[in-house]
Parts: sequence; C-alpha cells; structure tokens
Amino acid sequence: QVQLVESGGGLVQPGGSLRLSCAASGSIFSINAMGWYRQAPGKERESVARITSGGNTNYGDSVKGRFTISRDNAKNTVYLQMNSLKPEDTALYYCNADLATTTNPYRLQAYWGQGTQVTVSS
Repeated sequence: QVQLVESGGGLVQPGGSLRLSCAASGSIFSINAMGWYRQAPGKERESVARITSGGNTNYGDSVKGRFTISRDNAKNTVYLQMNSLKPEDTALYYCNADLATTTNPYRLQAYWGQGTQVTVSS
C-alpha cells in the first residue's frame, strides 16, 4: 500500500510565501515523475508543476517565475516553494506521483494525496 501525505498549506497574505511538502511512503519500488495540481472551487483541477526523477521540471503558465518544485529522491518527497502568492492561487493543492510498487515493479501507476488547502487573502 502506498500513501502520499501533503503538508504545509495554510492562510497567507497576498505577496507571501508557503512551502508545501509531500512524502510518499509504503511499498514503493520506484518513483518516476512527481507533481503538484490544484483545484479551486468551481474550477477543474490544473497542473501546477511537475518534476521527473532526473530533475527536469515544467510549470503551469500562471505560476512560472513564482513557484519552484524540487524533490529529495532519498526521502521520496517533493516540495513546492510558492512565492509572491496571489488570491487566485487559492485552491486545494494535491500531490501526485507516478510510481511502481514492490508487488508490481514494472507498472507505473498514478497515486494522489488527500490535498492541502492554500488560502491567499488579506
């Protein structure tokens, strides 16, 4: 069984910063890409940032230059540093990982965390 647990969300003023963390644990054989998605009320889930196992990154247009994704492969953890936050960044942020388990090491599957709320408001 695999779990992804996010942390670091909260309430922050416009212009402020937050750092999200997501730790994957359980019967993990390997992790390929990891990423962050978000969903605001009444909107579809959108990709925020993704990072490959080799460290290549890509970002959604709305967060480029403000957010930075990184990962610690030894800890199976992905981070999202969010700077210059805006009210429109308010959303539930989900962690995602494409990984293979020890019971099925040759098949990549997508796993999701439960989400952590980020609210940007004065």
